Amino acid sequence: MKQENIRNFCIIAHIDHGKSTLADRLLEHTQTVTERESQNQLLDNMDLERERGITIKSHAIQMEFLHKETTYRLNLIDTPGHVDFSYEVSRSIAACEGALLIVDAAQGIQAQTISNLYLALENDLEIIPVLNKIDLPSANPEEVKDQIIDLIGCEAEEIIPASAKTGVGIQEILEAIVDRVSSPKGDENAPLQALIFDSVFNPFRGIEAYFKVVNGRIRKGDKVKFFATGKEYFADEIGALKLDQEPRKEIKSGDVGYIISGIKVANEVKVGDTITHTESPCDKPIEGFEDVKPMVFAGIYPVDTEDYEELRTSMEKLQLNDASLTFEPESSAALGFGFRCGFLGMLHMEIIQERLEREFDMTVITTVPNVSYYSYSKKDEKLLVNNPSDLPDPSVIEKVEEPYISSQIITKSEYIGAIITLCIEKRGVLKNQVYLSTERVELSFELPLAEIVFDFYDRLKTISRGYASFDYQPIGYQQSNLVKMDILLNGDQVDALSALIHRDNAHNIGKKICVKLRELIPRQQFDIAIQAAIGAKIISRETVKALRKDVTAKCYGGDISRKRKLLEKQKKGKKRMRQVGNVEIPQSAFMAVLKLD
Repeated sequence: MKQENIRNFCIIAHIDHGKSTLADRLLEHTQTVTERESQNQLLDNMDLERERGITIKSHAIQMEFLHKETTYRLNLIDTPGHVDFSYEVSRSIAACEGALLIVDAAQGIQAQTISNLYLALENDLEIIPVLNKIDLPSANPEEVKDQIIDLIGCEAEEIIPASAKTGVGIQEILEAIVDRVSSPKGDENAPLQALIFDSVFNPFRGIEAYFKVVNGRIRKGDKVKFFATGKEYFADEIGALKLDQEPRKEIKSGDVGYIISGIKVANEVKVGDTITHTESPCDKPIEGFEDVKPMVFAGIYPVDTEDYEELRTSMEKLQLNDASLTFEPESSAALGFGFRCGFLGMLHMEIIQERLEREFDMTVITTVPNVSYYSYSKKDEKLLVNNPSDLPDPSVIEKVEEPYISSQIITKSEYIGAIITLCIEKRGVLKNQVYLSTERVELSFELPLAEIVFDFYDRLKTISRGYASFDYQPIGYQQSNLVKMDILLNGDQVDALSALIHRDNAHNIGKKICVKLRELIPRQQFDIAIQAAIGAKIISRETVKALRKDVTAKCYGGDISRKRKLLEKQKKGKKRMRQVGNVEIPQSAFMAVLKLD
């Protein structure tokens, strides 16, 4: 097909604004799927995606649309909806020339809509605004239209009213894609340059990479090279992404397809990488590629230590489907053997945990999530710290830096006070406050990432009764007054409970943890000292009293010195027992410390 008849577009929307339903209608209207094949949320093929109503893994599909007696090829390059996957969204957007901006007529504009819209505008995409769910009784189309006009500065006539559920406006949307979105501008005769925007794992054929050819052409059997890894492969099969894959002999510039070349390891295919020919490579890769960096770290341990090898196998299989998951073995005195895992964010962590349970039947324990820090020694050596126990001794540290984020919160105006209080409590700084309408406000904060990985999202939803939407972007590292707090039991450090926290909060949190552990650790035959310490300085202490036998019960009458002698003897025994006794921390104690306010 000629390049001028190809249109590549994506759909931008907040969670639950009807993106997957609209994609279903487009596929039905262009007769890409038959009635027998169609089902709700066709492109979301994971149970988890259907249940939660979110897109976790992006998908791509090709449609043919007849308009004014010309057949156009429309490539829908789907994007994940959540902030954790923003890098994948940016690569999908880079492969497109246009975007459908979907806004729910009942809920109005939300935080993620805005952040993905900015990504699309940075890539010079043509934006087609669509007002969805106009058939709902609670829809408020006129007010939401004004919000869209304020946001992107379009004309009221350009906004297409639609209902993905009933099929209203679908023909108009398809016509707008053909008329407004420009065709790709590649050169078919230039050296091959193709952008990888996604990859999936096929258990029989290895990794399938999805790409868009920017310049040149790729034929079946060509020898190709991946820029970032420098590895070379043969294109065993290439083809188009219909509902089922459709093998082709060649794919030209501007078009989208898949390549199968027998790759077995997920991290050999990186999203955002460039494919080129080995014999006549292009001069430089497509801009914007970066290695996906995990933002949140947590330990994952099997409940039963015998399941360690099984957990390793499950994690390796998961990594084939999700290359952004990183893990390495670690052991803890309290929890045994497990893995230190890196995730893109809190939702990603939740999804991995749930997939381990559903797909591999593994029940796991997750430790306190934390972020990675940089510590600088007095000799100006820089060290990456992913685990609080890796932090060097305070005497050699010059400074510690932690990651900060810039966040946007959109909420109803009545909840502003409570939300600002929450953010300031989490060491946030208010940067901006904009009224989108009389009812809705956008608040911009700078916050430390460590403060939001814990319970921030839940508390934000609670105080705003579910109305606030939240979105963030990392903005780099800043110096903070951080200290490592250790928990000691009878003088022995418990590594699984160490945490890096801000010095101002240390006394408060240390006290809370000690009190909680005192309630949960069972009494022994000797006193147990629970201490929170920063370096060598103890900042809080609680004691679990010993179980004591009444050794003076048999003394009646007589001299007090007999009783004293017996008590002294018991005291010596307890002291000796304390030197040899060790304290078992019950699993419930670890879980309870995670749930501290």
